[in-house]
Amino acid sequence: MDFMADQLADGRSFRTLNVLDDFNCEGLAIEVDFSLPSERVVRTLNQIIAWRGKPFAIRVDNGPEYITGRLQTWAEKAGIGLIYIQPGKPQQNAYVERYNRTVRTEWLGLYHFNSIEEPPSNLSIMPVLGRCDLPCG
Repeated sequence: MDFMADQLADGRSFRTLNVLDDFNCEGLAIEVDFSLPSERVVRTLNQIIAWRGKPFAIRVDNGPEYITGRLQTWAEKAGIGLIYIQPGKPQQNAYVERYNRTVRTEWLGLYHFNSIEEPPSNLSIMPVLGRCDLPCG
């Protein structure tokens, strides 16, 4: 799970939350909004769990969205471990970093979005939502 940032055509910044299944190298969710607080992260994870089942653990970096009490409390109650990568070591989350690059080059970098509603509606044309081309573990 990781965040990315981009801009609309008018210069306003927006963020994406990208959730990837490391085992299957499958994109499970991309949430898009101006702000993605921990409550939104938890809601997205609950939707994925309802659809795919509960993971044993979730690998994340040390960003503020992941070290908040809200996400940690949710993970503990759900019986899901949070595996934090070492600061400054994005290679420890290599699958999602590679996925992020693909999201940027195959989707975000190809379009100029005028409103925050456009990126989610445009997701259906992005071929990366599915298995990535990495050897998976």
